[in-house]
Amino acid sequence: MTGAAELVAALTARGWSLGVAESLTGGALAAEIVSVPGASATLLGGVVAYATPVKESLLGVDAALLDEHGPVHAMVAEQMAKGVRTAVAIAGRPADVGLATTGIAGPDSPDGQPVGTVHIGVATPSGVRAHAFMFAGDRASIRAQAVAAAIEALLKAMRE
Repeated sequence: MTGAAELVAALTARGWSLGVAESLTGGALAAEIVSVPGASATLLGGVVAYATPVKESLLGVDAALLDEHGPVHAMVAEQMAKGVRTAVAIAGRPADVGLATTGIAGPDSPDGQPVGTVHIGVATPSGVRAHAFMFAGDRASIRAQAVAAAIEALLKAMRE
């Protein structure tokens, strides 16, 4: 069973809905989850907030945080994960879980942080947390590693 299949099964078994917020992965995380038959039982939707202002306007990331630290920061990932729960709400009911990616896939870094810096935000009913990673490789490899890490981070949070 792939990580995405395991995630869909675990979310479905709990009856939890999911919202995904992506920056550097550009929709690849949602696509990986949607590739699993039955994903519609849990995935409500996703937001590709590639531009920094969209993180604020659509996901509710604090403008002062973005001004001070930029979009690649642990607290930004946490706020994206929390914000997407509301962004994909249905009939006023937010998603149970939010999963977010932000980072620098390269080839260059716009803000001086190393290429490969990635933060994953996970928001579940039991809390919000961020995970920091430093991935090596080219742009495609870093993005693929970020997708896998996000799925694993949420699976880990559900096991705790």
